[in-house]
Amino acid sequence: MIWEKQLEQWATNIRDQAALPLRLDLWNGQRLQFSTGTPQVIIRVPHVSALKYLLQPSLDSLGDAYVNGKIEVDGKAKAIIAVANALASRTLKMEGKFARIAHRLWHNKKKDAEAIQYHYDVSNDFYRCWLDENMVYSCAYFESGDEDLGTAQLKKIDHILTKIQVRPGDTLLDIGCGWGALVMRAASKFGAKCVGITLSKNQAELAQQRIDEAGLSDRIEIRLQDYRDVTGQFDRITSVGMFEHVGLNNLPAYFSTMSKLLKDDGIAMNHGITSTDSESGDTPYGGGDFIEKYVFPYGELPHLSLALKSMQQGGLEVLDVENLRRHYAKTCGMWADNFETHADQVKEFAGDKRFRIWRVYLAGCQYAFQQDWISLYQVVCRKAGRDTESLPWSRKYKYQT
Repeated sequence: MIWEKQLEQWATNIRDQAALPLRLDLWNGQRLQFSTGTPQVIIRVPHVSALKYLLQPSLDSLGDAYVNGKIEVDGKAKAIIAVANALASRTLKMEGKFARIAHRLWHNKKKDAEAIQYHYDVSNDFYRCWLDENMVYSCAYFESGDEDLGTAQLKKIDHILTKIQVRPGDTLLDIGCGWGALVMRAASKFGAKCVGITLSKNQAELAQQRIDEAGLSDRIEIRLQDYRDVTGQFDRITSVGMFEHVGLNNLPAYFSTMSKLLKDDGIAMNHGITSTDSESGDTPYGGGDFIEKYVFPYGELPHLSLALKSMQQGGLEVLDVENLRRHYAKTCGMWADNFETHADQVKEFAGDKRFRIWRVYLAGCQYAFQQDWISLYQVVCRKAGRDTESLPWSRKYKYQT
């Protein structure tokens, strides 16, 4: 049969390149081994029609097949991701639709709100299963590398607030405030008066509840609000894990809005994921397509150079840039481990399909950071055209407690 020849040729090609800890179990009882050792991953193909996902195994097609039950996969999430990437790289060329292509999407307030709500309004209980106790959903900061997740997340927040030199009495705007961890820390430890904005109803409600319980409601205001609708000016502005939702074409306008909201002597930080492709292309082999379809609708990652150029176009001067790629790889790995540990609870809150989506997404993000497909930068900035006298002589202050 035709499929037998195609499968044999494909399997031979994979084996000839290197051994893989993979076993393929077919619907007819046939088993294909791709190494002599014990397989770490077993893919079960229940019908001949599912072979198409394997014969051209982009990360998007393999993800589609797994998420929709066309194939069954046994193994730890990190091993599954490693095998999937090996199959893709050994079968496909990083060109055409599998290359790192930049997709410039059209954004508006309605679409952006829908995208945020799709991603974040799964349920607070879902996120609580695998985030730290403060529910911080962004890259943690590991000073020594042996911190637990909760400690590293608080260190990240303190690192941000120290970098932008938050002082008692400062007004602070947090664009994309999540469940309120940063504004709560800024108010309680640094003495700031904060406004946090989000487009997620679930986040806003829980953030307000946590603020009330902590007795911080006189110093923090949570708004369900688009950043384009904010008025007034602030001493400090933070944007953590937010600009990935803005869109490549909208970045200059986004940073222009940030500049307008910043007082003349203010300081801001943008903390966000970037593409490592110089043209702001997606992750290769269809990985970006899977994320767009199932996880982050309308998400776009700029290259660092585009982010910095857009800041300047928006009227901001870049003061400091720090790469935290290693930190985000570790963060995603810890999230993926928590996700696996609490798999039964996650399925209860999110259902089997969403469990499958996020299982491969979190492990896939760790892999992407490890492979230098994506990165994470903290960029400190202020309004352009200011006098040099207000600038610190060194970066030493950032590491003083």
